[in-house]
Amino acid sequence: MIISVASGKGGTGKTLIATSLVLSLKDRLKVQLLDCDVEEPNAHIFLKPAINRTEAVSLPVPVVDEEKCTRCGKCAEVCVFNAIAVLGEYVLTFPQLCHGCGACAYLCPEEAITEADRETGVIESGRADGIAFVQGRLTVGEAMAPPVI
Repeated sequence: MIISVASGKGGTGKTLIATSLVLSLKDRLKVQLLDCDVEEPNAHIFLKPAINRTEAVSLPVPVVDEEKCTRCGKCAEVCVFNAIAVLGEYVLTFPQLCHGCGACAYLCPEEAITEADRETGVIESGRADGIAFVQGRLTVGEAMAPPVI
């Protein structure tokens, strides 16, 4: 059985309901709580889990080799998120806009674009009194929550 508690509005009591449910069921069922409110995870405050694993979440972002790049602009053309721009003799990348699709690197005719990981958050897991616990935590100032969720 999977029980999900969701709402688009903050302050409605989602965390209180979710933690209360898991605490009431833990003695009868094998339970796991996933706190997917990565912008402000709070379930750990109620459950106080012992975190035993932390895994970084990252997105691949473009890195341009200026020596190989001919400034043809193909990378900027294919980027639907405007995360890369060619202005005269300069190629600018905007890592916070990049969604990590890799189209710019794949379609670069000069193979001048490689990708480097940009950390966007972490996933932490552990246990709390017989409850399997997992939470995502978005890096402060990061706008891209979906990869962490």
